[in-house]
Amino acid sequence: MAEQDDYEALDVSKEDNSKEWGASFTVDGITYAASIFWESLQNVDAPFLDAKEAVENGVADADLFCVKHGKSPQLGLASTTQGFKKGMNVAAVTAVTSMSDASSLLAVFKVDAGYWYLCVRNDVILSDGDVLFVKEEDAKEQFMSMLSVPDWAKKVAPAEWGIEETEDKNISEVFANGLDAKLEKINALRGFELVVAIALPAIILLFGLKYVADLFSSNNTAANKVVTRRAKKKVVKEVEKVIPAPWEAMVDPAWMLDNCRQTILSLVAISTPGWVNSGVTCSQSSAITSWKRNFGRLSWIEMSLSYSGLTFANKSIDERGSTVTVSIPFQSVEKITSAPKKSSLELRNMINDLFQTLNMSISLANGQAKAGKKVYEMLNFKINSKYDPEVWKPLLTKFSGLKINNIRYNKGVWNYEGTIYVQ
Repeated sequence: MAEQDDYEALDVSKEDNSKEWGASFTVDGITYAASIFWESLQNVDAPFLDAKEAVENGVADADLFCVKHGKSPQLGLASTTQGFKKGMNVAAVTAVTSMSDASSLLAVFKVDAGYWYLCVRNDVILSDGDVLFVKEEDAKEQFMSMLSVPDWAKKVAPAEWGIEETEDKNISEVFANGLDAKLEKINALRGFELVVAIALPAIILLFGLKYVADLFSSNNTAANKVVTRRAKKKVVKEVEKVIPAPWEAMVDPAWMLDNCRQTILSLVAISTPGWVNSGVTCSQSSAITSWKRNFGRLSWIEMSLSYSGLTFANKSIDERGSTVTVSIPFQSVEKITSAPKKSSLELRNMINDLFQTLNMSISLANGQAKAGKKVYEMLNFKINSKYDPEVWKPLLTKFSGLKINNIRYNKGVWNYEGTIYVQ
């Protein structure tokens, strides 16, 4: 938005909660429209016809539209009554074309008017995948609900959120490399369409007169001519891509527990005088750890790492040479299909009973994961324990639909975070 009072926060109620969203934000002095409704585009050559049809069929209360070209062309719809204006640049198109190397993108950008959420799956902007949230917690909740969906090519989130395997991108740099698209009026006749609207009646009249003249001047004995009609062009609708349920290709929790245990114990076993390990975090794709210097020399820790027998993908050293961080990627990740068998209530009761038997505490929270148009329910859990994964393996793997998100170890304490999908 060019001026602050151009911005209007809108309140969208969803069942028992409401989330405020906005229509635009400003980047480098340019106003970008966000919170646009997206659907597939069939008539690429005349998109305004699809836009008019969508409005007439009640798909959206809109009087503005835009187009996203590419592998999966889409139509964006917006309304001036919600704060959108003709000629506004469309944020989603600019971002998607800038990051076209990622066919599936999950991102939140911190902007002047709030937090802009963008979700693209298989080159398609989801219908609720373009939202400018006014409140940070709403944007983070939406981001986390989609994070459990597998196979994101790119994940972008503010650095202060501290979410693993995400990157913090400057939206000015992203938009600098993207293509521009602007909101246009749906009912306005533009360019070629305007010429056709004026010329078409005259063309029809001329052809009608010529047909009558030819009819009277033709020889009555002439053989009848065979007239071949051009076949109508078939409109092939895009086949909706089948998105598998989250549990159909999950990282095998037994493999992850074993692999993380072995890798973590190997990392913390690296002992260097004067250097203290800061803890290890193991995810589904890698393990990361760092050491901080109390005394001694940098060459000592580097020698310990070279003699450890481990292969490190990345090694970084801070400017003062007092913190060394390394990571170990996992090359062959084992995956399984593990469909849930329990309802949320049954699962919660089973877990609570188990941990009461163990005289231990566990943190449980309801959650959701969205894959395509389907929403899957789940229980998120956190466990703090002195026991390593070898002890927890037979207890955790008894639950179907189990996904281990990460395991952290620091000074004898193991932290487990994961998800269990429910029926």
